[in-house]
Amino acid sequence: MRPTFRFPEDLITLHKAWQQTYAELVQAPTGAGTTVLRRRLIALSGTLCTHPHWATPAAWRIGCVELRRATHTSVSTEGEGAA
Repeated sequence: MRPTFRFPEDLITLHKAWQQTYAELVQAPTGAGTTVLRRRLIALSGTLCTHPHWATPAAWRIGCVELRRATHTSVSTEGEGAA
């Protein structure tokens, strides 16, 4: 059994925003202006990585996978099995 992790709500919200932005970027048509999305993704990535929750190195290694599991949405599974 996996241990349960508790993440701050702002970290979960931030990660969901990152996932949504990534999904929008992936679905943007080729040649579409994606500069705004790419810049937003970079900003969100920086904010995620420097969030106070990750103050200790162990917290990042242990928690980043659990954060992905906690915020797992259908966005990350779209297109799977469509081969």
